[in-house]
Amino acid sequence: MCGIVGYIGTQAASSILIEGLKTLEYRGYDSAGVATISEGQLQRTRAKGKLKNLQVKLEGLEDPARLGIGHTRWATHGKPEEHNAHPHTDTKERIAVVQNGIIENYRELREELKAKGHEFRSDTDTEVIPHLIAEYLENPTGDAVLTEQSRLLEAARHAMTRLEGAFAIALISLDFPDELIVVRQQAPLVIGFGQGEFFCASDTPAIMPYTQAVLTLENGEIARLTPLGAEVYDFTGHRLKKYPQTLNWNPIMVEKQGFKHFMLKEIYEQPGVVRTCLETYLDTAWDTQSSHSPIKLNLPDALLDDLQHVQILACGTSWHASLVGKYLLEQVSGIPTVVQYASEFRYAPAPLMPHTLTIGVTQSGETADTLAALDMEQQRRSKSGNADYSPRMLGITNRADSSLSRLVPHIVDTKAGLEIGVAATKTFVAQLMAFYFLSLDLAYRRQAISLERLAEIIEGLRQLPAQLELVLESQERYVEELSHDFSETRDFIFIGRGINYPIALEGALKLKEISYIHAEGYPAGEMKHGPIALLDEKVPVVAIATKGTVYEKVLSNAQEAKARDARLIGVVPMNDPDAEETFDALLPVPNVDELLSPILTVVPLQLLSYHIAARRGLDVDQPRNLAKSVTVE
Repeated sequence: MCGIVGYIGTQAASSILIEGLKTLEYRGYDSAGVATISEGQLQRTRAKGKLKNLQVKLEGLEDPARLGIGHTRWATHGKPEEHNAHPHTDTKERIAVVQNGIIENYRELREELKAKGHEFRSDTDTEVIPHLIAEYLENPTGDAVLTEQSRLLEAARHAMTRLEGAFAIALISLDFPDELIVVRQQAPLVIGFGQGEFFCASDTPAIMPYTQAVLTLENGEIARLTPLGAEVYDFTGHRLKKYPQTLNWNPIMVEKQGFKHFMLKEIYEQPGVVRTCLETYLDTAWDTQSSHSPIKLNLPDALLDDLQHVQILACGTSWHASLVGKYLLEQVSGIPTVVQYASEFRYAPAPLMPHTLTIGVTQSGETADTLAALDMEQQRRSKSGNADYSPRMLGITNRADSSLSRLVPHIVDTKAGLEIGVAATKTFVAQLMAFYFLSLDLAYRRQAISLERLAEIIEGLRQLPAQLELVLESQERYVEELSHDFSETRDFIFIGRGINYPIALEGALKLKEISYIHAEGYPAGEMKHGPIALLDEKVPVVAIATKGTVYEKVLSNAQEAKARDARLIGVVPMNDPDAEETFDALLPVPNVDELLSPILTVVPLQLLSYHIAARRGLDVDQPRNLAKSVTVE
């Protein structure tokens, strides 16, 4: 969850660290800090709260250091106070460490080190790391090969073998002023290669302005960076041959480009995202006379043939996208599908079923619970000894270079581009597109629907980018005005049925995430079974009512809410007289095939959440207590 950045080279480290942390602040913003080494001194500056507080502390300080590490924190162990902010040091303050992750056995290590005279000053798990490294430097193990060039590396490597958990680490030492040590174990970390300089970061945007040559560390790897080069080893001390890759990203991708917030920019990027998905995965020349699938996912037949079940593992917004995926896979492809919270699946996995495709959905490709659940499922199926239960694993992610791509053999890249806003918007729509493509490909393979119906759906998909643009153009100003009515509202209810029930859940989540208003999503038909007791004139109800099999039912459910004095907001078809008669406020969308409606109905809910939060004066892009990439359990 936290953000790590490090630098060693010929430039002033401090400014590079701060600029890197700015791009990583989406990963956590409870506190921030930097540590640099220059002229025989280790300089450490930390601040509670957002990065700007650290910047204020650093103003006017001259720091010529060419080596340093920085950190922006999402608190796990210890409150978000300055004494818990990273970097942390050993007792003598000669080693500084930043970490993303959790050290699960820190309590026993802490007691062991305290018994040896180490003094602790924080409540964090991270602080055991510099103390443990200091202990190995002072008391090396018998099997260490402690040449002068590798003493810090060796001490760090031995310390890593004592740590349990998932972590990424960067560390520096006053006694080794030309070395930056970086470590990865179940948490993302990349190294950037420059001319006589090296960078490290939790995510590539932090180093994009300086280099496009990057090396992603794998689990169980430790690297020593000096101005002369980079050396990568495994935890047993064997040197590895690794080669950097070239990024195809541009720094302009992390700019707001005139929008007030990244979230609003990313909402407006959704038509382009859908176009990119269509261009990438849809065969534009396909028609009903073609002898091949219209979908180009490039997935092997062995992965998709003879499927009897699909299970999807996801968290948060990805879980909501997966619920839409379940509807599509069952109603279009005819395959029984279950959606599991990855965090729950890890500890209560479903019984093994034969011929099952397991799909992991994570926008970052680094979600700890999802990765762990996928890894567990892959192992237990591999060990079953029965070919019918062999693992068929697929990932859906926006980061094809992520840990997910190294864990599962097949990936659908959602092509959404970098998303900075913590509340997912365009990546959600991109995940929906991935499920449309997968379900249509499976439907074609299984002959689950007619070719004429398949062509009809595909033509509807082609119209979506223009229809999304219409929604954005027609509703932005009205939604902004409507949001004024809810700046003091404390509770919201969202309802939907069928394929739009997950959109009700997503609408409620967006509002909770960025406006801090309590909101709940329900299947519209379930309102009368309990939630209707919540309704009065102070609780607005947002109903998603699009033409299709459940349209009249949702209108009826909305009337039940109206009878309890609730203010009704309807995401409804354009120019629909029944909707105009039912709802107090309308958020109209083009009248499309019900199957495709989620791509459109989610956009007004994103805009509503955004404008309510902005109206309340909240930090839309960095809502409290949240982080973009959830890399801890």
